[in-house]
Amino acid sequence: MPTYLIQASYTVQGVSGLTQSPEDRSGVIRSLLEGLGGTLEAFYYAFGDYDVVEIVELPDSVSMAAFSMALGASGAVTNVKTTVLIPVSEGVEAARKAGSIGYRPPGS
Repeated sequence: MPTYLIQASYTVQGVSGLTQSPEDRSGVIRSLLEGLGGTLEAFYYAFGDYDVVEIVELPDSVSMAAFSMALGASGAVTNVKTTVLIPVSEGVEAARKAGSIGYRPPGS
């Protein structure tokens, strides 16, 4: 199952809701992901460019897009950034494949 890194920022509405009623939001996210056939591997609050960082597994890109849309539609988060993570073994396989295809850069 593909693994994704999700980074998001709370909106003013999201921060207001969280400070008025502090709670561990990982359970809500876990349930949402499970409804899409996925799992929550890690959930962190953060500070800096993003307020929340998650590592999730979902069956496919359609499920990932649905998750991202649901978050965005809530009005509680913005700037949702998704990064596809690949295992090291697949990165090595990709490097081997890249080395064998004979790409020639422009001007060479």
